[in-house]
Amino acid sequence: MQLRVLGANPALFPDPATALHDPNGLLAVGGDLSAARLRCAYRAGIFPWFGEDQPPLWWSPDPRGIFLLGDFRPGASLRRQLRRDGLTISCDRAFTAVIRECAAPRPLSLGCWITDEMISAYCVLHASGDAHSIEVWDRHGQLVGGLYGVAVGLMFCAESMFSRISNGSKLALAALRLLLQEAGAPLFDTQLLNPHLEQLGAVAVARHDYLAALAVLGRQPSPWPQHAADLTGLVAHG
Repeated sequence: MQLRVLGANPALFPDPATALHDPNGLLAVGGDLSAARLRCAYRAGIFPWFGEDQPPLWWSPDPRGIFLLGDFRPGASLRRQLRRDGLTISCDRAFTAVIRECAAPRPLSLGCWITDEMISAYCVLHASGDAHSIEVWDRHGQLVGGLYGVAVGLMFCAESMFSRISNGSKLALAALRLLLQEAGAPLFDTQLLNPHLEQLGAVAVARHDYLAALAVLGRQPSPWPQHAADLTGLVAHG
């Protein structure tokens, strides 16, 4: 299969079924990170992922990583930590701070794909109501964990998370799972699988199954509050 070069029309993406097998899911190259193009990409099950010195690369891997929500309930140890340490959880209170924390260098990391161009593009998406964040705060008001991603109706495409304390990202993930579960979502997207996500419960599904779910969930109303909201009670009593 030949790699497609994107043109000026932000809505024109190749069929995900034509993505390369090696590297898995690479579908197209070029274009830009405009809000219009990003919206079209996510609605088609496609996302950008590329390095600092590369042009935009667009992916739709097979299999796809997801979290099944089922009847999720946070572990007792997470709920105890939340109360004991005086932590609070919010959504859409500090999107830019969360994405910058996700982009920060990490131990043993060989670099980060969240470039300044990416940060700017997703902040525009957040301002338009398409991208969202969940934040974990300590008792002193310091941001100590969080995640961000893109909403397509009832589907949420998680991009990245970070933690400055033990279980900081797990608490953000628990809040996300409960928020989506309460809205009736059966799953959310993690795009790629890695050992850490698998340890947290992510599983692989065939790309065509993911796209079928996206087609249904993407037409349903978004569960995200219109303004920043407190999710602490959702996890504390979840």
